[in-house]
Amino acid sequence: MSARPDLYDAVLDRAAAHARAWLSDVPSRTVPPKSTCDDIVAALGGDLPDGPTDPAAVIDLLAQHIEPGLMAMPSGRFFGWVIGGTLPAALGADWLVSAWDQNTGMRFATPGTTGTEEVAGHWLLDLLGLPETADVGFVTGGTMANFTGLAAGRQQVLTQAGWDLNRDGLTGAPRVTVLVGEDRHSTVDLTLRYLGLGLPTTVPADEQGRIRPDALAAALDRVDGPTIVALQAGNLHSGAFDPLGECSDLAHAKNAWVHVDGAFGLWAAVSPQLRHLVDGVERADSWATDAHKTLNTPYDCGIAIVRDPAAVRAAFSVQASYFINPDPLGDPFDKVPELSRRARGVPVWAALRSLGRSGVTDLVDGLVANAKAIADGIAAVPTAEILNDVVYTQVSVAFGSDERTREVTQRLLADGTAWMSGSRWQGRDVLRVSVSNWSTDAEDVAASVDAVRRAAAG
Repeated sequence: MSARPDLYDAVLDRAAAHARAWLSDVPSRTVPPKSTCDDIVAALGGDLPDGPTDPAAVIDLLAQHIEPGLMAMPSGRFFGWVIGGTLPAALGADWLVSAWDQNTGMRFATPGTTGTEEVAGHWLLDLLGLPETADVGFVTGGTMANFTGLAAGRQQVLTQAGWDLNRDGLTGAPRVTVLVGEDRHSTVDLTLRYLGLGLPTTVPADEQGRIRPDALAAALDRVDGPTIVALQAGNLHSGAFDPLGECSDLAHAKNAWVHVDGAFGLWAAVSPQLRHLVDGVERADSWATDAHKTLNTPYDCGIAIVRDPAAVRAAFSVQASYFINPDPLGDPFDKVPELSRRARGVPVWAALRSLGRSGVTDLVDGLVANAKAIADGIAAVPTAEILNDVVYTQVSVAFGSDERTREVTQRLLADGTAWMSGSRWQGRDVLRVSVSNWSTDAEDVAASVDAVRRAAAG
């Protein structure tokens, strides 16, 4: 007999109350956490109790002690790393996903969530202007989306070289050369380590971090054997985009696989005024993005897209006698590195359905407009220097020397009004602004610029 539904009532009521209290507090609270990790360990640690604790009391205890240790990442004044907020419909859908408790791996076993993910996948391909026959897989985030696309590429280029990767593994295989721009994101290197491909071969980039097509052409001429080219849609510091179409054509002329790391930048494709940034993106072979970063779904909504379903399924598909009614159309587990997983694509569907086509466009355009407004505001601060062309959602700022830039960054974070990450780019320490939250408005922009002005004046 299943658990009585009423056993969940008090727990869910308490969880909802705490969630509402948190969401109500986020717009006005300072951004940094008030407690340290050690404080949380002390409050929630100690010996595991010998007996049970009332579930509702557990929720109250958890919320009470965790709340001071929460950073206001959903705030419209949080610009650290590349972290979006969560749209209301996506949050509600994510709650339901946990309650439904569906292992969304097989079309036959979980048609409700699997079918919803398929719809979300079709909508994504349409919005992003990618081939409608491509496979769409839902993974944990941008890193695993890159892993999936590059794994499919590894499979394909080795198959073209006459090597059976699934039978013989990598030992003794032809070396796969991976060409990347010198200013790519570190997760590309990380996924290559996961895949056993080692360090990539770097190709010079321009002052905004875009791979240079002439340098790529020269690098391709020097390669003999299976090749993958990893391009970037949205540089972490400048927001700049590699020349995707031109570079894809150069790579394909050499029978190379082209992967696009578009963790947050791939969404430029949904906007008529930004689409030029990703011209030719549809000519690549695989694409990676993270719906949490720009679409503003909850975490655990990475998206891996592969043009040729045969390539990704050769890399990940598995069969077992206990799988129920294998589907001739393929199952979700055929396209990702997991068998068991939550229904990640359902919050993506909810976000897209709630926004509609025009809403997704407005969301992305709004993020870019806010980034440009912040850049304009900071540019008026004495000694501030905007180092990048602000074409998308990223702004990199220096305040003279590296030492002074670090001091301004530290004062800004101590102020607590806004959170902007310190980083290093083009040989200089920078204050990096990443505009990723749907809720950021003109008031947030003004308050954040004022916080930078105070920090620079200190």
